[in-house]
Amino acid sequence: MTSPLAENLHSLRVDLVGSLLRPTKLKQAFSKCGSGEITEEQLQDIQDEAIREVIAKQEAHHLPLVVDGEFRRTNFMESFSVVAGVEEWQSGVKTYHNILAREDTEASKTEKGQDPILLNRKRVTQRLGLVRNRLLEDYRFAQSLTRRPVKVSLIGPDRITQCYDSETSRSVYPSIDDFVADVVTVERQMIGQLAEAGCRYVGIDAPGYTAYVDGPSLAAMRARGEDPEQNMERSIRADNQIIAVFPDVTFGIHLCRGNRQSMWHREGSYDAIAEKLFNGLNHSRLLLEYDTERAGSFAPLRLVPKGKIVVLGLITTKVGRVETVDELRRRIDEAAGYIPTEQLALSPQCGFASSIMGNLLSEDEQFRKLDVMLETAAKVWGSALG
Repeated sequence: MTSPLAENLHSLRVDLVGSLLRPTKLKQAFSKCGSGEITEEQLQDIQDEAIREVIAKQEAHHLPLVVDGEFRRTNFMESFSVVAGVEEWQSGVKTYHNILAREDTEASKTEKGQDPILLNRKRVTQRLGLVRNRLLEDYRFAQSLTRRPVKVSLIGPDRITQCYDSETSRSVYPSIDDFVADVVTVERQMIGQLAEAGCRYVGIDAPGYTAYVDGPSLAAMRARGEDPEQNMERSIRADNQIIAVFPDVTFGIHLCRGNRQSMWHREGSYDAIAEKLFNGLNHSRLLLEYDTERAGSFAPLRLVPKGKIVVLGLITTKVGRVETVDELRRRIDEAAGYIPTEQLALSPQCGFASSIMGNLLSEDEQFRKLDVMLETAAKVWGSALG
């Protein structure tokens, strides 16, 4: 059973994107399961324990909503995992042997990196169909542990489409529109089951939208014969179709420029897409990355319509330096020059661990950042609850 807050999530003054740093024991368990040292059942037991602990920590830090940290995933893309037709794609996402070895050799500093999933776009082998709603299972377990509302995150159709190789999949889907229509159908089914189970906040991960302001990403689309404007319009329609039939669920949508192991993949301000995106998307909460100059100024926020909440991602998840209340208040005041303060909220700029290996900061630094988020919200709005 959740608290009354679940009915008023739209105006919440703080937020979480979804992922939290996995404890070492959990990462070791994934690695051992991948190498056959422990079973999937044993891995699940360790996941259960880690989720119990991280939800208790979130409660102890007085967060008004909680997440399971994506502790059952190795990558944020796995929210669309047990779906017929994408087995080839998911087999690459879900590889977790040698995790700890990769952690030592991949990212060691904040830098621009290649987006690994987009480098090898995958074909679809059959019509999409939901095989198992892992999000529902994850939600039910997490919500059984707390009276606070549990937020669930799901990868959106724009990112899914960017990972899809339409040329090698034409025998299954003659057009991209056919493919996207089935993505919408599957995700509606997932969310419908979540809503029936009591879930009242679903976050859509949509990092692909920043590709429409990033020069190399735009060039890659055009080289494939795609029209970026048509791509974005198709994705906005699909995002809206997914959420249209769930009036009792609060929907947030999160935009960032890449977050794997503290790396970033795209850059560019929101200006070129702001009017179409902020007005076109029907999600009531817009979670926008704003922790570095790569995001540009707050000026595009003047285009956000009344009634929507802009969740300013001012707290970086890429490095361990903890922001101060004063600097966060100054930036919120700056944003308020373009949009009323009552339409603003505060969050980290992304998850702390978009992949299992996590970003380059400690768990203590992670929670200190969340403490500062709550303290800032109390100073600016009087409460984190809105």
